[in-house]
Amino acid sequence: MRTGLFVLAGVLLLAASFVLAKLFSANYPAAPGVALAAYLVTWLAVAAFNMWVGVAKAGYSTAEELPIFLLIFGVPAALAVIVKWRLL
Repeated sequence: MRTGLFVLAGVLLLAASFVLAKLFSANYPAAPGVALAAYLVTWLAVAAFNMWVGVAKAGYSTAEELPIFLLIFGVPAALAVIVKWRLL
């Protein structure tokens, strides 16, 4: 359940990033690229922090948390690249 909520949060943050990119793209043509880069860095930090919490606080091993990290980061990141490539 927690993993699904993190993936949903990543998709919502992605949507907010691209809405801001669309708003600024009239005056700043590079806005979609900057928004994508900022989103990927921010989402990597959030996913890494979630992995750290799982390892340090919840007691899971790194090997147990790594697939969850890849899922939490990978799905929204792949969606971001696809949306940027196809739509923006």
